[in-house]
Amino acid sequence: MGIEALAFSSVLPPAVQRERLSSSFQASTQGAVEVGIRKCKVSSFSVHVASASRSCGQTQVSSYYKRLPGSSSSDKSIIEKVSCRQHFSKSSLTGQNQLQWNPFLYGAVNKTGFIGQTRCSSSALVFEGNVEVASEALSDQERVGVLLLNLGGPDTLQDVQPFLFNLFADPDIIRLPRLFRFLQRPLAQFISVFRAPKSREGYAAIGGGSPLRKITFEQADALKVALEVKNVLAKVYVGMRYWHPFTEEAIEQIKRDRITKLVVLPLYPQFSISTSGSSIRLLKSIFCQDDYLVQMPHAIISSWYQRQGYIKAMANLIEKELQSFASPEKVMIFFSAHGVPVTYVKKAGDPYKSQMEECVGLIMQEMKERGLYNEHTLAYQSRVGPVEWLKPYTDETIVQLGQKGVKSLLAVPISFVSEHIETLEEIDMEYKNLALESGIENWGRVPALGCEPVFISDLADAVIEALPHVQALAESNAVAGQVDKDYVKSFLAIIFGSVMAFWLLLGPKLIRACKNYLSFNAQ
Repeated sequence: MGIEALAFSSVLPPAVQRERLSSSFQASTQGAVEVGIRKCKVSSFSVHVASASRSCGQTQVSSYYKRLPGSSSSDKSIIEKVSCRQHFSKSSLTGQNQLQWNPFLYGAVNKTGFIGQTRCSSSALVFEGNVEVASEALSDQERVGVLLLNLGGPDTLQDVQPFLFNLFADPDIIRLPRLFRFLQRPLAQFISVFRAPKSREGYAAIGGGSPLRKITFEQADALKVALEVKNVLAKVYVGMRYWHPFTEEAIEQIKRDRITKLVVLPLYPQFSISTSGSSIRLLKSIFCQDDYLVQMPHAIISSWYQRQGYIKAMANLIEKELQSFASPEKVMIFFSAHGVPVTYVKKAGDPYKSQMEECVGLIMQEMKERGLYNEHTLAYQSRVGPVEWLKPYTDETIVQLGQKGVKSLLAVPISFVSEHIETLEEIDMEYKNLALESGIENWGRVPALGCEPVFISDLADAVIEALPHVQALAESNAVAGQVDKDYVKSFLAIIFGSVMAFWLLLGPKLIRACKNYLSFNAQ
């Protein structure tokens, strides 16, 4: 539903109301109409939306305000320059804007209670349209935001090379020794130019660009609706690591919308240094450099592969695809995950491999509980460069399965929740052709989760569970600083205690030795 509400005083003539309807200040809300009132303060409001369709509906707004000293009688009875707007449109790619009073820019706002009998009831028309922000709309209501983090992908073939540059310029993707970090960007430029032609062929084969942006915004819209169903009003943002909308763009929108609580949700079920880790590292660096963000309570859901909703959603898709085979019980379930260099796991301590194996085990346990006992295997795809990546490799494993006589194979993209080049081109085209050439006769592929209802509902639950644990970075830094101070105090206490112990134990002996020495010299 795409709606926006413009509130205007019911005591004005219809002509004036229509004029205000077309020219009133525009302000964004978070699912409930809020009013920005000149010379009066809003203490409470209620909204009743009569229609959830895309056509015009009727909304009633009741506002109570406290009389301010020196205000005129007209200001006490008429709400001027009131405007409220909310955009729920499913077609929106930005899902923008909310408005929240910024205490860092304008100072604190104290909520006022209802005093006297003054009451103003205003009518409002509801209709679909774009979102703008008004500087006069004030609110002390809590604003909840959810930031979905994803990889990003080129929208057009012309975007491929700069996208690849952004990817390889990330020190979490190509990990150079500190001494050679100055080569990061020149190396990224060389690799991106070298790989761009082949990558363009891949993106051309799937329609000329990545669908990741469109799908991620659809997931954001679905998550917003799921949260509303669970009585949580939240604004959902999308931040991509290597292409538009960049994480920095999403953060700027979050600041403009005056979000007061933020839940960060990377759309990677399993944590890896190269995916969630890279996005979170960037996010923290942005927060540390901004006074508003460093004070904003937030929580980060670093991984969620073990959540029951995710496991059940994956099992649902696998079970459904198995039914497309003539003999479902004979199908080998082939989990294919995005690979990472072995050094990430062995030297940097990346938990990705162990989390992936645990995740596959949980899904297969769910399958067994449903009476499905298919054989399965796990392999890793998308390796790049001469370094060793996690094994077994997907392409080599497919060939080996064909040699062993496997005839039916169901590919499951386990580390992806959205369709993109690794699923649509690498799995659906390259690996499918390789499987058929290797003697596998029946091929199937489980779709990525996308907006699967059980999955989206579980993400909403994860957000709700995280909200009580939000904490400002400034608070966490203060705690860390206090811990550091405690360590210093402990160290000083140990030194002081050691000196005192040394003196108490050896002091008397030293004193006697000194006396003996002095008496000996005196003789």
